[in-house]
Amino acid sequence: MQILCDECAYFEYDEDDEQYYCSVNMDEDDYAKVLGESFKVCPYFRDGDEYKVVRHQM
Repeated sequence: MQILCDECAYFEYDEDDEQYYCSVNMDEDDYAKVLGESFKVCPYFRDGDEYKVVRHQM
């Protein structure tokens, strides 16, 4: 499974811990499925590219 966390809109920086975290609100079972590779791609991935729509319109 390929998880592109760096490009995900839910990948946020926590200034208190000085680390990046996935901010998706998921329960333990969902997290285990994502780590256990039950999914081909992360079901919570959202492209953080703000200009994707603009490039599509061109």
